[in-house]
Amino acid sequence: MNLKQLEYFVRVAEAGSFSRAAMILKVAQPALSRQVRLLETDLRTALLLRTGRGVVLTEAGKRLFEHGTGILQLLAHARHDIESRRDEPAGAIVIALPPTLARLLTMPLVEAFRQQLPRARLAVVEGFSTHIAEWVATGRVDLGAVYDPEPAPALETAPVREEALCLVSAATPSARRRARSEPAEAHVLEFAELPRYPLIVPERAHTFRRLLEAQAARQGLKLDVAWEMSSVQSILELVRAGYGHAVLTESAVRASGRAADYRVRPLVRPQLVTALCLAVSAHKPATPLRRHAMRLLLELLRPGAPPAARSHNGTR
Repeated sequence: MNLKQLEYFVRVAEAGSFSRAAMILKVAQPALSRQVRLLETDLRTALLLRTGRGVVLTEAGKRLFEHGTGILQLLAHARHDIESRRDEPAGAIVIALPPTLARLLTMPLVEAFRQQLPRARLAVVEGFSTHIAEWVATGRVDLGAVYDPEPAPALETAPVREEALCLVSAATPSARRRARSEPAEAHVLEFAELPRYPLIVPERAHTFRRLLEAQAARQGLKLDVAWEMSSVQSILELVRAGYGHAVLTESAVRASGRAADYRVRPLVRPQLVTALCLAVSAHKPATPLRRHAMRLLLELLRPGAPPAARSHNGTR
Protein backbone atom coordinates (compact mmCIF):
# COMPACT_ATOMS: atom_id res chain seq x y z
CA MET A 1 0.00 0.00 0.00
CA ASN A 2 1.23 3.52 -0.76
CA LEU A 3 -0.25 6.96 -0.30
CA LYS A 4 -1.08 7.40 -3.98
CA GLN A 5 -3.11 4.19 -4.01
CA LEU A 6 -4.84 5.16 -0.80
CA GLU A 7 -5.70 8.63 -2.10
CA TYR A 8 -7.02 7.22 -5.38
CA PHE A 9 -9.20 4.72 -3.53
CA VAL A 10 -10.65 7.40 -1.20
CA ARG A 11 -11.40 9.75 -4.09
CA VAL A 12 -13.17 6.98 -6.06
CA ALA A 13 -15.24 6.09 -2.99
CA GLU A 14 -16.14 9.75 -2.43
CA ALA A 15 -17.02 10.35 -6.09
CA GLY A 16 -18.92 7.08 -6.47
CA SER A 17 -17.35 6.30 -9.83
CA PHE A 18 -13.98 5.91 -11.50
CA SER A 19 -14.80 8.41 -14.24
CA ARG A 20 -15.71 11.24 -11.86
CA ALA A 21 -12.70 10.52 -9.64
CA ALA A 22 -10.42 10.55 -12.69
CA MET A 23 -11.72 14.02 -13.59
CA ILE A 24 -11.21 15.29 -10.03
CA LEU A 25 -7.70 13.84 -9.79
CA LYS A 26 -6.86 14.77 -13.39
CA VAL A 27 -5.49 11.32 -14.19
CA ALA A 28 -6.42 8.83 -16.88
CA GLN A 29 -9.18 6.43 -15.81
CA PRO A 30 -7.20 3.26 -16.72
CA ALA A 31 -4.29 4.43 -14.52
CA LEU A 32 -6.73 5.11 -11.69
CA SER A 33 -8.34 1.67 -12.02
CA ARG A 34 -4.92 -0.02 -12.12
CA GLN A 35 -3.80 1.63 -8.84
CA VAL A 36 -7.00 0.61 -7.05
CA ARG A 37 -6.64 -2.99 -8.31
CA LEU A 38 -3.05 -3.05 -7.03
CA LEU A 39 -4.31 -1.91 -3.64
CA GLU A 40 -6.94 -4.66 -3.58
CA THR A 41 -4.29 -7.21 -4.60
CA ASP A 42 -1.97 -6.02 -1.83
CA LEU A 43 -4.74 -6.29 0.78
CA ARG A 44 -6.05 -9.50 -0.75
CA THR A 45 -9.65 -8.35 -0.60
CA ALA A 46 -12.18 -6.49 -2.72
CA LEU A 47 -12.71 -2.88 -1.70
CA LEU A 48 -15.15 -1.71 -4.35
CA LEU A 49 -18.04 -3.40 -6.14
CA ARG A 50 -18.38 -2.16 -9.71
CA THR A 51 -21.95 -1.56 -10.84
CA GLY A 52 -23.51 -0.10 -13.95
CA ARG A 53 -23.98 3.21 -12.15
CA GLY A 54 -20.59 3.40 -10.46
CA VAL A 55 -19.05 1.73 -7.43
CA VAL A 56 -20.09 0.85 -3.87
CA LEU A 57 -17.86 -0.01 -0.93
CA THR A 58 -17.54 -3.52 0.42
CA GLU A 59 -17.31 -4.03 4.19
CA ALA A 60 -13.52 -4.05 3.92
CA GLY A 61 -13.73 -0.97 1.71
CA LYS A 62 -15.79 0.88 4.34
CA ARG A 63 -13.21 0.16 7.03
CA LEU A 64 -10.31 1.24 4.78
CA PHE A 65 -12.22 4.37 3.75
CA GLU A 66 -12.46 5.44 7.42
CA HIS A 67 -8.74 4.81 7.93
CA GLY A 68 -7.84 6.40 4.60
CA THR A 69 -9.72 9.65 5.15
CA GLY A 70 -8.05 10.05 8.55
CA ILE A 71 -4.59 9.33 7.10
CA LEU A 72 -5.08 11.79 4.26
CA GLN A 73 -6.29 14.48 6.70
CA LEU A 74 -3.21 13.96 8.84
CA LEU A 75 -1.05 14.19 5.74
CA ALA A 76 -2.74 17.46 4.72
CA HIS A 77 -2.24 18.87 8.22
CA ALA A 78 1.43 17.88 8.15
CA ARG A 79 1.92 19.50 4.74
CA HIS A 80 0.17 22.68 5.87
CA ASP A 81 2.25 22.82 9.06
CA ILE A 82 5.52 22.43 7.15
CA GLU A 83 4.55 24.96 4.49
CA SER A 84 3.32 27.51 7.03
CA ARG A 85 6.58 27.24 8.98
CA ARG A 86 8.86 27.22 5.95
CA ASP A 87 9.57 30.95 6.27
CA GLU A 88 9.15 31.18 10.05
CA PRO A 89 12.39 32.51 11.52
CA ALA A 90 14.17 29.84 13.51
CA GLY A 91 17.71 28.89 14.49
CA ALA A 92 20.51 30.98 15.97
CA ILE A 93 21.78 34.43 15.01
CA VAL A 94 24.71 36.52 16.26
CA ILE A 95 24.32 40.30 16.15
CA ALA A 96 27.24 42.65 16.76
CA LEU A 97 26.72 46.16 18.12
CA PRO A 98 28.98 49.01 19.16
CA PRO A 99 28.73 49.06 22.97
CA THR A 100 26.95 52.43 23.13
CA LEU A 101 24.20 50.95 20.97
CA ALA A 102 24.34 47.68 22.89
CA ARG A 103 23.48 49.55 26.10
CA LEU A 104 20.51 51.15 24.37
CA LEU A 105 19.25 48.20 22.34
CA THR A 106 20.00 44.90 24.07
CA MET A 107 16.91 44.90 26.30
CA PRO A 108 14.47 45.98 23.53
CA LEU A 109 16.08 43.51 21.13
CA VAL A 110 15.79 40.60 23.55
CA GLU A 111 12.16 41.51 24.27
CA ALA A 112 11.38 41.73 20.55
CA PHE A 113 12.94 38.31 19.97
CA ARG A 114 11.00 36.84 22.89
CA GLN A 115 7.69 38.11 21.51
CA GLN A 116 8.18 37.83 17.75
CA LEU A 117 10.82 35.13 17.29
CA PRO A 118 10.21 32.54 19.99
CA ARG A 119 11.90 29.77 17.96
CA ALA A 120 15.11 31.79 17.45
CA ARG A 121 18.19 32.07 19.64
CA LEU A 122 19.95 35.44 19.90
CA ALA A 123 23.53 36.26 20.85
CA VAL A 124 24.77 39.86 21.08
CA VAL A 125 28.47 40.74 20.92
CA GLU A 126 30.13 44.14 21.21
CA GLY A 127 33.08 45.71 19.44
CA PHE A 128 34.51 48.61 17.45
CA SER A 129 32.84 49.27 14.11
CA THR A 130 36.06 48.23 12.33
CA HIS A 131 36.09 44.94 14.22
CA ILE A 132 32.38 44.35 13.59
CA ALA A 133 32.83 44.87 9.85
CA GLU A 134 35.60 42.26 9.85
CA TRP A 135 33.50 39.81 11.90
CA VAL A 136 30.59 40.15 9.47
CA ALA A 137 32.82 39.74 6.42
CA THR A 138 34.44 36.59 7.82
CA GLY A 139 31.16 35.07 9.00
CA ARG A 140 31.84 35.28 12.73
CA VAL A 141 28.62 37.26 13.17
CA ASP A 142 25.48 37.31 11.03
CA LEU A 143 24.49 40.96 11.31
CA GLY A 144 26.23 44.07 12.59
CA ALA A 145 25.64 47.75 13.19
CA VAL A 146 28.66 49.79 12.10
CA TYR A 147 29.58 53.46 11.80
CA ASP A 148 30.97 54.66 8.46
CA PRO A 149 31.93 51.23 7.06
CA GLU A 150 34.68 51.16 4.45
CA PRO A 151 33.52 49.77 1.07
CA ALA A 152 34.39 46.07 0.85
CA PRO A 153 33.33 43.36 -1.61
CA ALA A 154 32.57 40.99 1.27
CA LEU A 155 30.07 43.41 2.87
CA GLU A 156 26.58 44.59 2.01
CA THR A 157 25.52 47.66 3.97
CA ALA A 158 22.24 49.52 4.39
CA PRO A 159 22.24 53.06 5.83
CA VAL A 160 20.02 53.58 8.86
CA ARG A 161 20.59 57.10 10.13
CA GLU A 162 23.14 59.87 10.43
CA GLU A 163 24.36 61.33 13.72
CA ALA A 164 26.19 64.59 14.27
CA LEU A 165 29.36 64.71 16.34
CA CYS A 166 29.27 67.07 19.31
CA LEU A 167 31.63 68.50 21.87
CA VAL A 168 30.72 66.95 25.21
CA SER A 169 31.68 68.87 28.34
CA ALA A 170 30.90 68.56 32.03
CA ALA A 171 27.70 70.43 32.96
CA THR A 172 28.84 72.11 36.18
CA PRO A 173 26.35 74.35 38.02
CA SER A 174 28.17 77.46 36.79
CA ALA A 175 28.22 76.11 33.21
CA ARG A 176 24.47 75.50 33.40
CA ARG A 177 23.83 79.05 34.58
CA ARG A 178 26.08 80.44 31.87
CA ALA A 179 24.41 78.33 29.18
CA ARG A 180 20.98 79.72 30.10
CA SER A 181 22.15 83.27 29.42
CA GLU A 182 24.22 82.57 26.32
CA PRO A 183 23.01 83.47 22.80
CA ALA A 184 21.86 80.65 20.50
CA GLU A 185 25.15 80.58 18.60
CA ALA A 186 26.96 79.64 21.81
CA HIS A 187 25.12 76.32 21.84
CA VAL A 188 27.17 75.09 18.87
CA LEU A 189 30.93 75.06 18.37
CA GLU A 190 32.84 75.83 15.19
CA PHE A 191 35.32 73.11 14.36
CA ALA A 192 38.12 75.68 14.13
CA GLU A 193 37.67 76.34 17.87
CA LEU A 194 38.19 72.69 18.81
CA PRO A 195 42.00 72.94 19.38
CA ARG A 196 41.26 75.19 22.39
CA TYR A 197 39.77 72.22 24.26
CA PRO A 198 41.83 69.39 25.81
CA LEU A 199 40.26 66.26 24.40
CA ILE A 200 39.71 62.77 25.75
CA VAL A 201 39.52 60.61 22.65
CA PRO A 202 39.29 56.91 21.77
CA GLU A 203 42.14 55.08 20.12
CA ARG A 204 42.98 55.67 16.46
CA ALA A 205 41.00 52.69 15.16
CA HIS A 206 37.81 54.34 16.36
CA THR A 207 35.56 55.84 13.66
CA PHE A 208 35.07 59.15 15.47
CA ARG A 209 38.82 59.58 16.00
CA ARG A 210 39.45 59.07 12.29
CA LEU A 211 36.75 61.62 11.36
CA LEU A 212 38.20 64.18 13.78
CA GLU A 213 41.77 63.83 12.64
CA ALA A 214 40.87 63.83 8.94
CA GLN A 215 38.94 67.08 9.29
CA ALA A 216 41.64 68.67 11.44
CA ALA A 217 44.23 67.80 8.80
CA ARG A 218 42.08 69.34 6.06
CA GLN A 219 41.88 72.60 8.03
CA GLY A 220 45.53 72.55 9.13
CA LEU A 221 44.58 72.28 12.81
CA LYS A 222 46.37 70.42 15.62
CA LEU A 223 44.06 68.88 18.18
CA ASP A 224 44.96 68.90 21.86
CA VAL A 225 44.71 65.20 22.73
CA ALA A 226 45.02 65.05 26.51
CA TRP A 227 44.00 61.43 27.10
CA GLU A 228 43.27 58.30 25.04
CA MET A 229 40.70 55.83 26.32
CA SER A 230 39.29 52.75 24.58
CA SER A 231 36.00 52.88 26.47
CA VAL A 232 33.38 55.51 25.70
CA GLN A 233 31.97 55.07 29.20
CA SER A 234 35.41 55.81 30.67
CA ILE A 235 35.73 58.87 28.43
CA LEU A 236 32.42 60.22 29.70
CA GLU A 237 33.34 59.57 33.32
CA LEU A 238 36.59 61.53 32.85
CA VAL A 239 34.69 64.36 31.17
CA ARG A 240 32.23 64.48 34.07
CA ALA A 241 35.15 64.61 36.50
CA GLY A 242 36.63 67.62 34.64
CA TYR A 243 39.65 66.00 32.99
CA GLY A 244 38.78 67.30 29.54
CA HIS A 245 36.18 67.22 26.76
CA ALA A 246 35.02 64.55 24.31
CA VAL A 247 33.73 64.47 20.75
CA LEU A 248 30.87 61.98 20.63
CA THR A 249 27.30 61.64 19.42
CA GLU A 250 24.34 62.71 21.50
CA SER A 251 23.15 59.08 21.60
CA ALA A 252 26.41 58.11 23.34
CA VAL A 253 25.65 60.64 26.05
CA ARG A 254 22.08 59.37 26.40
CA ALA A 255 23.34 55.81 26.71
CA SER A 256 25.45 56.78 29.72
CA GLY A 257 22.28 57.23 31.75
CA ARG A 258 23.56 60.61 33.07
CA ALA A 259 22.79 62.99 30.22
CA ALA A 260 22.01 65.80 32.66
CA ASP A 261 25.66 65.78 33.78
CA TYR A 262 26.89 66.86 30.34
CA ARG A 263 26.70 69.85 28.05
CA VAL A 264 26.45 68.82 24.40
CA ARG A 265 27.29 71.26 21.58
CA PRO A 266 27.12 70.14 17.93
CA LEU A 267 30.21 70.86 15.84
CA VAL A 268 29.57 73.16 12.88
CA ARG A 269 31.44 74.69 9.94
CA PRO A 270 31.72 71.95 9.01
CA GLN A 271 29.26 69.69 10.70
CA LEU A 272 30.80 66.27 11.25
CA VAL A 273 28.32 63.49 10.58
CA THR A 274 28.74 59.78 11.12
CA ALA A 275 26.55 57.30 9.23
CA LEU A 276 25.19 54.28 11.04
CA CYS A 277 24.66 51.25 8.78
CA LEU A 278 23.59 47.64 9.08
CA ALA A 279 26.10 45.22 7.57
CA VAL A 280 25.71 41.63 6.39
CA SER A 281 27.97 39.27 4.48
CA ALA A 282 27.75 39.56 0.71
CA HIS A 283 28.50 35.84 0.40
CA LYS A 284 26.06 34.27 2.88
CA PRO A 285 22.43 33.73 1.74
CA ALA A 286 19.80 35.71 3.61
CA THR A 287 17.78 33.46 5.91
CA PRO A 288 14.25 34.29 7.15
CA LEU A 289 15.74 34.81 10.61
CA ARG A 290 18.35 37.30 9.37
CA ARG A 291 15.74 39.21 7.36
CA HIS A 292 13.45 39.45 10.37
CA ALA A 293 16.28 40.44 12.72
CA MET A 294 17.33 43.15 10.27
CA ARG A 295 13.80 44.56 10.26
CA LEU A 296 13.76 44.59 14.06
CA LEU A 297 17.10 46.41 14.22
CA LEU A 298 15.96 48.96 11.64
CA GLU A 299 12.89 49.71 13.76
CA LEU A 300 15.00 50.12 16.90
CA LEU A 301 17.76 52.18 15.29
CA ARG A 302 15.74 54.73 13.38
CA PRO A 303 15.03 58.13 14.98
CA GLY A 304 13.04 57.70 18.17
CA ALA A 305 15.23 54.86 19.44
CA PRO A 306 14.26 53.21 22.75
CA PRO A 307 15.35 54.83 26.02
CA ALA A 308 18.78 53.97 27.30
CA ALA A 309 19.11 50.73 29.17
CA ARG A 310 21.24 50.48 32.30
CA SER A 311 24.72 51.59 31.36
CA HIS A 312 27.89 49.52 31.53
CA ASN A 313 31.43 49.98 30.34
CA GLY A 314 32.02 49.66 26.61
CA THR A 315 33.47 51.10 23.45
CA ARG A 316 32.11 52.20 20.09
